[in-house]
Amino acid sequence: MDKFSDYPTSLTAPARDAAAVVPNDAADLPMLPRALYVGVSGDISARLAGGQAVLFRNVPSGSVLAVRARGVNATGTTAAGIVALW
Repeated sequence: MDKFSDYPTSLTAPARDAAAVVPNDAADLPMLPRALYVGVSGDISARLAGGQAVLFRNVPSGSVLAVRARGVNATGTTAAGIVALW
């Protein structure tokens, strides 16, 4: 039973869904996530919702990046086990 199923999902609420991210220099994610989980430490090259490209260096494993990324680039990304949180 989910007592909170009628509550709206806001950006500060816990994620309800997740999907593995396959870094790709051209393809966007199917929808904008609320954050990215990083399973294996490294760099993440992301394309943000506002159109900016950014490189997050040395992201530790187990981190949650609170960014709305429309895509994660293969070029420049050395982190692995990336999961989009919705």
